[in-house]
Amino acid sequence: MEDDVERRVSEEVERGPVTPERAQRFYDRVRGSIQDYIDKKGGVLGKTAEFLMLVPDVFILLWRLTTDRRVSGKDKVLVGSAVAYFILPIDFMPEAILGPIGYLDDLIFGVYVLNKVLTNTDASVLREHWSGSDDVLEMIQKVLTAADSLVGGQIIGRFKKMLKMK
Repeated sequence: MEDDVERRVSEEVERGPVTPERAQRFYDRVRGSIQDYIDKKGGVLGKTAEFLMLVPDVFILLWRLTTDRRVSGKDKVLVGSAVAYFILPIDFMPEAILGPIGYLDDLIFGVYVLNKVLTNTDASVLREHWSGSDDVLEMIQKVLTAADSLVGGQIIGRFKKMLKMK
């Protein structure tokens, strides 16, 4: 298992930087797998399905922010770490084991990063790059409010520690 994870991380690193094409392929692949999963599970997922459908939109927003000159270098590093968290196979809830439900921690980490970026970046920048249907600030608040029930307090605590939040 550990060797497999190491191999997959090495493969991702060897692929080089995340290009616009690679980001779009990741977005399309994730959206498709989540939609297939929701279709198979039907109504069993309830509100979780709504949160899962935010995953690709949050990913592409983060990626777009990495290339926006209005985002500070310090925040780009933070945003880049969230993009890496989405792409690399190592995380608290691995998709390889849990399927699309494993994207919930990626979503929440990404939203915590977006919330932190908002302290130095005007909300209009996020709105400009947002592909989702609701307002990006409303989405951030909704995910932050539901985060504990989606992935549990222990994971949330780790994210806050990683981002040095109280």
